[in-house]
Amino acid sequence: MPHAFTTSVLHIATGVAESVTDLTHQCAMFLDRTARGGDGLLNVFVPHATAGIAILETGSGSDDDLLAALHALLPADDRWQHRHGSPGHGRDHVLPALVPPHATLPVIGGRLALGTWQSVCLVDTNKDNPERQVRLSFLG
Repeated sequence: MPHAFTTSVLHIATGVAESVTDLTHQCAMFLDRTARGGDGLLNVFVPHATAGIAILETGSGSDDDLLAALHALLPADDRWQHRHGSPGHGRDHVLPALVPPHATLPVIGGRLALGTWQSVCLVDTNKDNPERQVRLSFLG
């Protein structure tokens, strides 16, 4: 079977509050169109300096726990040298060092090979940028 590389961009409205947005369904829909039952890799990438991609359980409070942990590690106060935007915005530029802007995931038989409780999530603490792009790329 010849190798294929396909990419698509999601436009996600994250709003004006810190958020964890579950992208698992959009990833599955993308793979339905592109993987055609094959094996390969899905790369999820957010081309922004203040957002990241995380694999975690959602719906049981883990998404709120992640935001609380990030708030404890990266307080939104005036300690940051990067000072444009809303108060504490410098923390948003440190976020991708802790929650990377990408994840590469196995695709088996055209489906994400995630664990039972794992979801693919966009993590956005930047309240100044309510619109995000997420690039999905399948190599198979």
